[in-house]
Amino acid sequence: GKSAFAEDLIVSSGLETKIYVATMQVWDAEGEARVARHRAMRAGKGFATLECPVDLKGAGVPEGCALLLEDLTNLAANEWFGVGRAGAEQRVRSGLNRIKDRAALAVVVANELFSDGIEYDKETADYLSCLARLNRAAAELADRVYEVVCGIPVRWKGEGE
Repeated sequence: GKSAFAEDLIVSSGLETKIYVATMQVWDAEGEARVARHRAMRAGKGFATLECPVDLKGAGVPEGCALLLEDLTNLAANEWFGVGRAGAEQRVRSGLNRIKDRAALAVVVANELFSDGIEYDKETADYLSCLARLNRAAAELADRVYEVVCGIPVRWKGEGE
């Protein structure tokens, strides 16, 4: 539900240039199937796909576009576990600030990973703490914040739809 809701926000914006920033690194058939499903969902909606598993700040984001970042959770994990945890949070924050400055509309999707009740190893727990801070930073930058629960958007911040 959250991806469809985010896509609808972009499509309904009326902005001509629609950029889908894909952060997922595909490792197996399950990942390939997920990417194929998301591509099918976007088909015919006018999105150009920008692959960006890391270094969001360096992504070629056109000025004035409508941008959908799918998703913050993958981007943070790729930076944290792939590039290195030192500086990962700041790299992602810099990327978020860059897209906020460049895009006329930026929609950021994130996954809820905080209520499963599992006690994780220190590195994973540290990553989740970083992700929580990044979610808060994204929400602070945002004009509107929604949580999609069972396909139903719940507005937490801002006016609108």
